[in-house]
Amino acid sequence: MATADRIAIPDGASGFCAKYSNRSGVGWAHLLPRQPGRVSSRLDSARVGLDDRDALRMLRDSVDPALGSDGLIRRFYTRWFAIDLSARDLFPPDMDAQRAAFAKAMTWLFSELIAQRAQEPVAFLAQLGRDHRKYGVTQRHYDSMQDALLTTLRSHLIESWDDKLAEASHDAIALIIGVMRGAADAEKGPPFRDGTVIEHLRITRDVSVVRLQLDQPLYYHPGQYLTVQVPQWPRRWRYLSPAIPADRSGAIEFHIRSVTGGMVSTAIVGETKPGDRWRLSNPHGGMHVDRSGGDVLMVAGSTGLAPLRTLIMDLTRYGENPRVHLFFGARYPSELYDLHTLWQIASTNPWLSVTPVSEFNTDPPWAAEFPDVEPPRGLHVRQAGMLPDVVTRYGGWGDRQILICGGPQMVKATKAALIEKGAPAERIQHDPFASRPCKDRRCAGARIRHAA
Repeated sequence: MATADRIAIPDGASGFCAKYSNRSGVGWAHLLPRQPGRVSSRLDSARVGLDDRDALRMLRDSVDPALGSDGLIRRFYTRWFAIDLSARDLFPPDMDAQRAAFAKAMTWLFSELIAQRAQEPVAFLAQLGRDHRKYGVTQRHYDSMQDALLTTLRSHLIESWDDKLAEASHDAIALIIGVMRGAADAEKGPPFRDGTVIEHLRITRDVSVVRLQLDQPLYYHPGQYLTVQVPQWPRRWRYLSPAIPADRSGAIEFHIRSVTGGMVSTAIVGETKPGDRWRLSNPHGGMHVDRSGGDVLMVAGSTGLAPLRTLIMDLTRYGENPRVHLFFGARYPSELYDLHTLWQIASTNPWLSVTPVSEFNTDPPWAAEFPDVEPPRGLHVRQAGMLPDVVTRYGGWGDRQILICGGPQMVKATKAALIEKGAPAERIQHDPFASRPCKDRRCAGARIRHAA
């Protein structure tokens, strides 16, 4: 993705070095934390430690969920909570998703250590450390986590445990914990913002618009996303993209679609009321429009419109912009909930074209209970069909900057269809998928709710 440089890595923050390279073969020794009293690990250049790839492979295989690491991960959390009771309060009651996410993250991190790649893991861990401040993670939690993880790995690998494996384990965990804690120490701003719901609009059967007034403004780049905690589900953070650019007065708006089986999204759409207090974390992500990078294709499925709408609103501040063609899709015509706003923007900004797309041509009976979304004349005629098919019928779009937002299946299908038509993969931006391990520093907060 072209957004790698959008995540700031604190240079020298709290004793860890963020001068790194992702070139294969570059060692990790210079990245080890140097905080006496916190992390005692040192890596002498004459010793092996993080350069012992055989030992690192053994560690990776022990935490790899594909190789049956569930028992080890369970024992790690059991041990951690036993030696530090306060750590248990950082997590929701059910731990299945957390254990799976942690195992995937550790597997990926060990794989990067084996490949001697530093840039993405360090950026990922630094962002994770900054983000974890909102959970109330303290330095004591990092200490107890390190102790629990090392002890669990040693007991699990006791038959193979030797000085080399012990050193690799110690150095790897010291690096992981040290980068996270160093980034958290270096971050001086507040870990979250609180706000009050001032309006909740149920605009379709499954979609709500929620507007809040924050106690303090929260600044973010257009296209970024936040983690949000709602009173109905404490300690469960949902990832939402603001639907308006950052506002100096603290106003913010979200579009939420109720997902079948989703506890938080269902509660937001069904139960949110004015006066509710929400908690918002600091922003993540690097989706953006390069105004000097050529014309733009945007593809939005349902509430995936929110970050693209924010980017479009931000572009209206400029006198000249690249041409932007937005395809906005939903299942039924009545679920194209924001066509009025898009029409208003397009009517005064000739660089913007909007094509509505619905899978079905007619609405179900329940649509009569919700507001009419049909805009005045001026937008492209609504197209019927699956969003990837409709988009690629218009062309290959290989000369465009391409931004795709929506459900994972839609994003994957649209990306694959565009690549098949000749669009370069490196020109396509989308937010990370929660279903696979994080391999992009932009997704640190979204890939793992509580990695520590």
